Amino acid sequence: MNAILIKLFATALTLSQVTTRPDAVRTQFDPAKDGGQVVAILRDGCAHMRKSFDIEDINLDELISTAMEDPSAVAGDNAPKILHGLDIAELNTSYKQFCKGENPANSPFEAAAVIAFYNNAVKDLPSAEALRDIKLPSASVILDAAGKPYSETFETHGRRLVVPIEGVPDLVQKAFVAAEDKRFYQHHGIDERGVIRAFVGNLASPGRPAGGSTITQQVVKNLSVGDDVTYERKIREMIVASRLERLQTKPQILGLYLNGIYLGRGAYGIEMAARSWFGKSVGTLTLPEAALLAGLPKGPNYYSPDKYPERARERRAYVLSRIKEEGTITEAQMNAALASDLGIKPPDAARQDSGFYLVDHVARETRTFAGLETLTNASYTVRATVNAGLQSALEAALQEGLAAYERGTGRARYEGPELNLSEAIKRIEAAAPAPEPVAEPAPAPETKKSAKTAKWADKAAAKAPAKPTVQPAWQRALASTRPPLYDVRWPLAVVLQTGKNGTRVGLPDGRVASLEPGPARGKLQLYDAVRVRLREGKGSLRAELRVRPTVQGAAIVLENRTGKILAMSGGFSYPLSQLNRVTQAVRQPGSTLKPLTYLAALNAGLQPNTLVMDSAVTLPPIGGVGDSWSPKNYDGGGSGATTIRRGLEFSKNLVTARLLQGGIAAKAPDSLQRVCDIALEAQLYAECERYYPFVLGAQPVRMIDLASFYAAIANEGARPSAYALEAVERDGKPLYRHPDKAPVRIGSADRVAFYQLKTMLQGVTQHGTAAALSGISAYVAGKTGTSENENDAWFAGFSNEITVVVWAGYDNADGVRRTLGRGQTGGHVSVPIARAIFQAAWANGVARTPLAPPSPEAKALIADLPIEPRSGQRVAGGGFIEHFRLKGGQVADTQYALVPRDTLYAMRPDAEDGDYANAEDGADVAGDLFGNLPGGRRTTEDPFAQRRSAETDSGRTADPWGLRRDRREEPQAWPGRDRYGQVNPVPFGSPFDDEGDTRTRQRRRDPDYLFGDDPGY
Repeated sequence: MNAILIKLFATALTLSQVTTRPDAVRTQFDPAKDGGQVVAILRDGCAHMRKSFDIEDINLDELISTAMEDPSAVAGDNAPKILHGLDIAELNTSYKQFCKGENPANSPFEAAAVIAFYNNAVKDLPSAEALRDIKLPSASVILDAAGKPYSETFETHGRRLVVPIEGVPDLVQKAFVAAEDKRFYQHHGIDERGVIRAFVGNLASPGRPAGGSTITQQVVKNLSVGDDVTYERKIREMIVASRLERLQTKPQILGLYLNGIYLGRGAYGIEMAARSWFGKSVGTLTLPEAALLAGLPKGPNYYSPDKYPERARERRAYVLSRIKEEGTITEAQMNAALASDLGIKPPDAARQDSGFYLVDHVARETRTFAGLETLTNASYTVRATVNAGLQSALEAALQEGLAAYERGTGRARYEGPELNLSEAIKRIEAAAPAPEPVAEPAPAPETKKSAKTAKWADKAAAKAPAKPTVQPAWQRALASTRPPLYDVRWPLAVVLQTGKNGTRVGLPDGRVASLEPGPARGKLQLYDAVRVRLREGKGSLRAELRVRPTVQGAAIVLENRTGKILAMSGGFSYPLSQLNRVTQAVRQPGSTLKPLTYLAALNAGLQPNTLVMDSAVTLPPIGGVGDSWSPKNYDGGGSGATTIRRGLEFSKNLVTARLLQGGIAAKAPDSLQRVCDIALEAQLYAECERYYPFVLGAQPVRMIDLASFYAAIANEGARPSAYALEAVERDGKPLYRHPDKAPVRIGSADRVAFYQLKTMLQGVTQHGTAAALSGISAYVAGKTGTSENENDAWFAGFSNEITVVVWAGYDNADGVRRTLGRGQTGGHVSVPIARAIFQAAWANGVARTPLAPPSPEAKALIADLPIEPRSGQRVAGGGFIEHFRLKGGQVADTQYALVPRDTLYAMRPDAEDGDYANAEDGADVAGDLFGNLPGGRRTTEDPFAQRRSAETDSGRTADPWGLRRDRREEPQAWPGRDRYGQVNPVPFGSPFDDEGDTRTRQRRRDPDYLFGDDPGY
């Protein structure tokens, strides 16, 4: 038996069952015993077909005969490939056997072969009940803090917003029914007349085959059996469709259809399509809009209004005529709709191109806080805390800062274009019609009236409608491409010219710029798509190439009072790496953790002017186990006695270590425990590793937790919990709302200690290691940090309103720690990024206010008195105003609590033994340790009043302290770790400089250095 006939008979067997006995459809037959029953079913089916056509007064015999009267038309070269090899005579004989009751002797029908094919086709048949209970994959809309649509989250083929059928206007429903299945409300899942018409039409008119599927069948195809173009799929589809009709009502089935179909522009379902094409909800669609959408299921790409507007008009006209035939609209309404414009909105220009890390974080919070399994199992409205403008600016600042670091260090490498548009441009040029030549008009002869005529001509030309400008192929290709790094903020440009005459690139807006190729010199090819940064000004437009860096980075902006995450980027580009380094990774924080130790010291009663020796120190083993700890400053020495304030402002390692030696508690291990207690209460860590290098930032931390701690400093000890999810709704009903709760106070330190610490961190930005921020230091305080060998560069800072944390470094995923390079510190790499983020925050609605004075609770316990800034000595007036803790209504004088007066006196240059050489090599040779200058003069200048005349990348300019080398952050001493991240019991004391000026000295390295790598991430 012919293979095609087997498939046709198996399909006919299915059709006959679902139309004549829908409640008793068999899915298995016995090839040996059920041949006679199959013949009977086929004959019953044909009789049913004849009656169906009789209703319409159509003679089925004549219809079939007409289709078969010219066999060459069917089996010839123009016939569909699927019909090649089909014997039309056999088909005609079979028709007579089953539809006209004849018993031809030469019948080609073999029941066993048909049964075998049918049985195989319907095994493992999907359940219609599954469709009844199906939850369509949906897109959830994420709104920003202003309540505007910011993002969508959906699965592949699931960008839809499910809308109940009751929410779809009757006109829209009728438009789709008229276009796709006019007998939808009459048939029972299968329209036998449609199937036969499609079959006969395909025989008589070979070409694009007609389907004959009902809306119910399309639901089954789209959501259950798949869209394979096979007889097996058609058989399964008809059976499941027939069963579905018995389980659900017509409105329910139509609702599944309207929510399930693809309608172009990546939109599934009528609601998402209405928004994508017209920028409105389905409930507000007009007649021509409804007709346009109803015409798309037949071929969303073929009838796309974007690509083929004329085809879309023709298809819309067809749908309107069908709606008119059904009596739904009048002829006048139809004509008005035909005359209207297509009315589509431009392709989604607001398609999300930023905030992907933050949206991922929001999705995780919906699972944790709202209890949602996924945002794609229904259409939710999610309200997030993101400030859309700030988010884009933060990403731009981070990307530019990381690229600037690699350019500045010579590490930028051009690895090729992001993509090449040659093929896309060729396709566009091939599809575009050639422009019609326009003859140049002959110049008019000079006459006395020529000037006047020209004037009138100019006026007429000005009034004439402008001719539409045809975009060049390269611009259209650039506009239609979706670059691989779709969240990179530099514009994508296409190379239009290379060679001796220079390199020129085309921009998305049609402008052409000269390109400085940088590391890509001699490597660019025509139509390469590359990233550029524009330099606009006088003269021709210029662009600089931007190369994707290898270094990574992350940044977060947190609202201090609430903990709202206003902006966050977990890496250079989300398509390159989905690891969110803000929330999913830990890195050694370096000196950004030092404020913990100073907070503990201030809370213990020390004042910011307390003197500490910046000199060698050795701390005994904790509990007598292991080795002692002898940290060092980078240069191996120190600067003698210095105040706690200066120790933090210039990030002195030795000062920080000495605070453990009696500055917080009597014994160093007890001091360390108090620092750990604050760290745990501040939720920086779940567990504190009790080893001395902890105070220098040795234990890795999450960036988001560090941000919450710095927000607590801004709030005088009230720590907010960072969050990005504000609320979740479904169908207008609230499912979750973030609870309004005040920040939790860190009880391990009081308000006075936190305020004093805040003012000391402001000194860091005024003249310390973050002096590059001196221009905005009235509004910003913070701390830089750099880990061992410059592996991590940090800045953590805050204004009254927000906290900003920035990190830069290389990933350690391969287990190898890679340095940023000599001198690439937090102040050099991360501070410029943070500065740009603060400026962007102020430009996007965040208030810019001077750092707040102490709260009333703290102010009652603080006295503001002038001091000489270097020695900490109180003066009568004119000095720097320091903030002293009051105890019992009196200023607690702790200036000499850690360094006795006689020790300082013995170190003076005019001491009796004259042994000034006993002072540390780094002592201030410009004046003694009390601030006395040669000639008996004293300095009472306020260093905070001094500002730099210019700022450099490193933040080094004027030195109000008279000690330029004190502008460095001091080294970090890191704990040794084995390959599993466990602490090794080895001595610590290697010199690591947090913010050292490595241009003036060689890095020293202990040949017996035993430290292991940190576990990294």
